[in-house]
Amino acid sequence: MVGNTIGLIALALGWRRSIWTWPAQFLSGLILVGAYASAQLSGGVGKQLLVIGVALWGWRLWNNGKQQAQDGSIAVRFATWKERGVLLGGTAVGTLAVGALFSAVPDLSWNPWPDAYIFVGTLAAMVAQARGLVEFWFAWLLVDVVGVPLAFSSGLAFSGLVYVIYLALVLWGMRDWWLRSRTASSQAPQPDMEGAPA
Repeated sequence: MVGNTIGLIALALGWRRSIWTWPAQFLSGLILVGAYASAQLSGGVGKQLLVIGVALWGWRLWNNGKQQAQDGSIAVRFATWKERGVLLGGTAVGTLAVGALFSAVPDLSWNPWPDAYIFVGTLAAMVAQARGLVEFWFAWLLVDVVGVPLAFSSGLAFSGLVYVIYLALVLWGMRDWWLRSRTASSQAPQPDMEGAPA
């Protein structure tokens, strides 16, 4: 419960484009590692270790200013078609690979394919967030579409509630980042047209 609650806070901080989103995601991962380890769920521990790794990478990117706009805020933009293709392709291949692994080793997951979809989708969303891509929110939305009904149908009411709150944050965050990306592109310097034919 604590780990998932901090995860919600991390998402809200991501919406606000605060660098504290990454320490929060890191802390959430650490707590969930402890929870899964105490329950002897090695698959959950492994997944959270990967989440922690991506959180550290995103923290480093944002901390080094690689995603900053001129005013010092985190720059957000839509991905290029190439970036979208890499994200979609990587997510599809990753889901197939992780789903096959979870199916082959049942101890790693209680529901292999949906679990693989949610896990790989979460990693894809975090990678897109680290790069300041608006598509980060679409990735979270696709994770929630499976995560919400799966949690409730599995009797995990608290996790289902967390996913519902995630969904609301995702919709608000998506709108905010979308508008900011449009504002940033409209304020970008236009090419000098002096001397162009009338």
